[in-house]
Amino acid sequence: RTALNIPAKDIHEELCFVCGDETSSLKMKTIEEWSKCFREGREEAEDEVRSDSLVIETTSENIEQVCIVY
Repeated sequence: RTALNIPAKDIHEELCFVCGDETSSLKMKTIEEWSKCFREGREEAEDEVRSDSLVIETTSENIEQVCIVY
């Protein structure tokens, strides 16, 4: 819809109409941010990996270290 230059407000209204209660937590601000990203060339809806994201990994070494502490 963004490729067709449909305003974020209209996209939000359409989503609410089509999906009903399932979109109650979907904020207008989120739709505006998505629209902006797609207008700027983003092609995928999947989240991009962020450098500030924590990486959680469970290994036997990690488990041993936790057991030593406790």
